Amino acid sequence: MPPFTKDVVKFGTFVVTSQVFHLTPLSFALVNLKPLLPGHVLVSPRRIVPRFNDLSAAEVQDLFLTVQRVSRTVERVYNASALNIAIQDGVDAGQSVPHVHAHIIPRRKDDLSDAGGTDAIYGMMESEEGDLGRQFADQEKKKQGQSEEAAGDKRGRFPAVDEAGRKPRSEEEMQKEADWLAEEMAKDEKSST
Repeated sequence: MPPFTKDVVKFGTFVVTSQVFHLTPLSFALVNLKPLLPGHVLVSPRRIVPRFNDLSAAEVQDLFLTVQRVSRTVERVYNASALNIAIQDGVDAGQSVPHVHAHIIPRRKDDLSDAGGTDAIYGMMESEEGDLGRQFADQEKKKQGQSEEAAGDKRGRFPAVDEAGRKPRSEEEMQKEADWLAEEMAKDEKSST
């Protein structure tokens, strides 16, 4: 299936077109290469700017309206009872891709009890597993080198919540999730009109 949009969409320096599932004139939503929990997605402005204060008033408004719309759908389809919505604004706050983005992470009661409790998500976001820049760079290197099969790599298998086993997902897996979320977003938009 072709990507949701024919426009080239970039997250920082990385082309993420096949991961996009919702697009507005000023923002986009994309599935995550290596989600911290199932359903962890990102919302970003289309214009590449590193810091929240670099956004125009129109971009801020559109970004947060998009976060709100995407949050409704993600919470519904992942059967979540709550959400973490976070912006790491700058390198010293843990931002690893210099492009403003909001994390939307569906949550359930006791979903991280084995990892230290509800607030364990913040440590996960700031750790190596939350380093989006490195994950995207690794993916780009892989694209330029051998295919997963040729390299004997077993990536693309996405465990639910297994920190040690978390691997970057394949392009195909991410596009499948993006297609599904785009359909679900369309259903929500129809029901709200």
